[in-house]
This record gives sequence, structure tokens and C-alpha cells, in this order.
Amino acid sequence: MLWETISVVRDLPRLHEIASVMIRYGWGDLVRVLGISGALERAGRVLHWQNTSEMSQLEAPVRIRRALEELGPTFVKLGQVLATRVDMFPPHWIAEFEKLHSQVPAVPYDILHPYLVDALKGEPSEIFGEFDAVPLAAASIAQVHRATLKDGTPVVVKIRRPGIEAVIRSDLRIMEHAARLLESEMPDSRRYDPVHIVSQFRRSLSRELDLAKEARNIDQFARHFADDPLVKIPRVYWEFTNDRVNVQEQMIGMVGVVPDKLRERGLDPKLLATRGADTVLRMVLEHGYFHADPHPGNVLFLPGNRIGLIDFGMVGMLTHARRNQIVDLLHALSYKDEQALLQVLLDWSGESVGDEDRLAYDVTELLQSYDDLQLKDVKMGALLNDITALMRDNNLLLPADLILLFKTLISLEGLGQQLDPEFHMIDHVTPFVERVIHQRYTPQALLKRGRKSVREALEVVANLPRDLQHLLRDVRRGRVKIDLDLKRLDHFGHQLDRASNRLTMGLLTASLVVGSSIIMTVEGGPKLFGLPLFGLLGFLIAFINSLWIIFSIWRSGKH
Repeated sequence: MLWETISVVRDLPRLHEIASVMIRYGWGDLVRVLGISGALERAGRVLHWQNTSEMSQLEAPVRIRRALEELGPTFVKLGQVLATRVDMFPPHWIAEFEKLHSQVPAVPYDILHPYLVDALKGEPSEIFGEFDAVPLAAASIAQVHRATLKDGTPVVVKIRRPGIEAVIRSDLRIMEHAARLLESEMPDSRRYDPVHIVSQFRRSLSRELDLAKEARNIDQFARHFADDPLVKIPRVYWEFTNDRVNVQEQMIGMVGVVPDKLRERGLDPKLLATRGADTVLRMVLEHGYFHADPHPGNVLFLPGNRIGLIDFGMVGMLTHARRNQIVDLLHALSYKDEQALLQVLLDWSGESVGDEDRLAYDVTELLQSYDDLQLKDVKMGALLNDITALMRDNNLLLPADLILLFKTLISLEGLGQQLDPEFHMIDHVTPFVERVIHQRYTPQALLKRGRKSVREALEVVANLPRDLQHLLRDVRRGRVKIDLDLKRLDHFGHQLDRASNRLTMGLLTASLVVGSSIIMTVEGGPKLFGLPLFGLLGFLIAFINSLWIIFSIWRSGKH
């Protein structure tokens, strides 16, 4: 608590700035709910609740996007992360978040120079034959300059903006505090898990701040594609690279997806679309390590119809189990297999599915909407968007490692269609999926899985005495807890009560039949139609009881 108080005091100027921007863009109610206004007023910082009628005329997605832009790099990055959360926000919100960009005024070279000298441990002139003081590009985290090494090799030098770490750390502290308050004061927000989103954002931003991490990503991709002459990954010059500076080979190629200009350079747009799709699908389904931002600016078209990739700050990783789920999903989509698709969604959702029957119905309805389409006419991007909409409607969230994947596949299909209007992503997905599924059932793969299963089973047996010992120790110490799910206990009790009633009536009916049979053999007493009256009454009551039991069972649908 003391540390949080000190942090809040340290961040008061920034907190005041954030609150002022939010109020100006019509988010004053959120400022009040989070208690920001009270904290600032107690600190002697008065907020001006000026008229926001002009801003209130704008739609909510536009207002939040403009507020994020004004709040600077950290919040712009947050908006870009939210743009990937197609499982949380409807399309018009995503479209607005996607308008956020990181292009900001460059840091003048006279300010950047001492920072660069400290990062390089020497003057740039001692390392580079030439260094262009005018940046090639400037973003919120870093800016890029052209240079050449002493041997004349062209390189690009990516430099982290001076002082950006302190700004981001302050903003992250405020975001984390706000996320906790949001969950506490607005229970409806918990389904979006804002604390987890900020935590995920912190990790993402930390990776992006570390330029050496991007360099390691580049080396990883270079190893994966070392045997593929059609894919070019830049070389990293580690002797000049650290967390603040990244020096890598400059690749000369064509940027942009104008087919006519590509043809003028002797390139084949259709072939480039195919190779680009196959490259990313190989990353996803074979390596489990993929470039998560394949927009046109990060893809270069090189002579010989080769593909060059740059900017590896944002990458996605998939475990082997997750890759298998992706293959199952794509296979189910390709062949419109309802049960397989439902099973994958249930695996992703865990125990958070509120209404499994509704989810199953929505899956069936989704696939039926594609019944009249040929496989070649199915757009993978539209299909993935429909799946995320289905999950959003069922209050389900995509696992974090799949969010970037869906966004990547959608972006990749858009890029391919710009190169070739007849490009269909699903045509490229299907052969990869078939190949991976075939590899699952080769004798070698089956033997490997069999050995693994046997080894795991033996480990369970070997550990059983120890586990039982721990269980008995916990029982003696009173540490064992049993959680019962009693949601349907009332219904079960009702069913049990009805069953016991039927059983009782059945026993009574059987007793009446037996007793009436005995009475029918006894001489004397009142007669009806020449038969003992009480015996006939017993049979009649038993007959009525039997009809009641049969009708009760039929009405309950148990027949």
C-alpha cells in the first residue's frame, strides 16, 4: 500500500494529464468511477470539467481513438493491441483502433547523438562509414536510420527513443491501477479481464522496448528458413546490437502491392501472393513461431520473386498442442465438420462456457451459412471473423496466443488479394492441413506418441505411492477440501422425489393385486356378479393405480 501511494504521488502530473484528456473527449464518467478526480483534487490539482458537447457528438470508438492518440506512445500501443482483440470488440471498434499509427515526429539528431554514442560505446563515425542523420522512419518506440559499415555494407540502425522507458513505466503503473479499479467498481467489465489485458500489454511492450529481443527473433526466423532460398531474412550485426540499438542488414526490395508496378520490375504478383501465404503458413503450422505483423510495409518483394521480411518486433508463438488445435480448426472449417469445430472451441473455452447447447447451435448455424459456397469461394478472413463474433456473442474470449494468429491470417489474406484478386487463402491452408494431419498418423509419429503415453503411464504408476502418502498426510492435517457442484441438486431432489412416489404407488398396487387375489378365494361376504365385492374393488383400485403410473411415466418423457 505504501509503495502504491508513493507511485501515485510520483505519477500525479501524468495522471492529471490523462484525466484531462479523458474529460475532454467525453469520458468524464469513467474518471469519476475510477476515483481519479477525487485523488487529484485531494492532491490540490483541480480538474476542469469543461463543456464536451462537441466531442460528445462523435461516436464512442472515434472518441476513444482520438483520446489514445493524444495520450501518446503507450496508449497508442494499447490501442494497437486492442485492435487485435477481435473476440472482444465488434468490427466498427476494431476498424477505429486500426487507424492508430505509431508515426511521430523524429528525435532531432543533436539530441539523439549522445544517447547513440552511449549505446554504441563509441562515436558513430568510428563504427560506420556513413550515417544518415535524417531518419528513414520514426515510430513511438524507436526510429530507424540508414548507414553503411566500414566495408561498405548497407545497414539500418534502429534506435530506441531517449527517455521513452520512464514514460512507459509511468503509464503502465497508472493502467494497472485503473484496471484493478475498473474490475472492482464495474463488475460488468470483468468479462473482458482488464487486469489480464494490461498484464499482456506490459509483456508485449517490454519485448518491443528490448531491441536485442527483436534481433533474437530475426536470428530464429533465419534458422527456420536457412534452407529456403525464396525467403530472405536480414542478418543481425551483433557486435553493434544491444537493448537500445539494433543494427541489421538493409534489404533492397519493392514495398507496396501495386500489381502493375511489380510487373514493371519483372515480378509476378500471383506467384508472390502464393509464396507469401506459404511462408506464413509454414511459420504457423510447422515452426509454431510466426511474424505477427505481415502488413505491406513489412514485406519486401525481391528479384527472382523472393519474399523479404522485416520488423520482427511483434511475433507470435504456438505450442505443439495449440498447433494441433489450429490444424483441427482449419480442417473442420475446410470440411464443415460441426462436431470437430465445436470441440476445438470447447477446448479453447475451458469451463467458461455458460450455455453449451447455444454454442453448438451457433456453430451449426455458422457452418450452414457456408453450405452453398464452394471451398474456393470461402474467404478465410470472413470465416475467422465469424468465429470470433460467435465467441464474442457467447461471452467467450480467445486464448491470448491465438489472438495474434487470427489477426495475422486475416491480414495475410488481405495482402494476398491485393496482389492477386483471385487469391483464396483457404486454397493454401488445405494442403498444409492435409500434410500435417497425414504426418500425425505415420508409423513413426504413432510410435513416438505410443512411447510417450507408455512413459507417462509408468511415471504415474511410479509416483502413485508418493502421491498417496501426500494425500493421506493432507487428510490427517485437515488440508483436503472437497468442492461440490450443487447447481442441479434441487432438480435432482425433485426427480428423486417423483421416482420414490412412483415406487411407493407400484408397491401399493402390487400389494392390492396380491391381497385381492387372496380375498377372491375366500368364501362368504358380499358378492357382486357372483364374485367377492372387496376383491373386485381391490383389482379396480390396482388397475387405476397402474394407469396413473403409466401416464406419469409417459408424461415425463421416460417412455
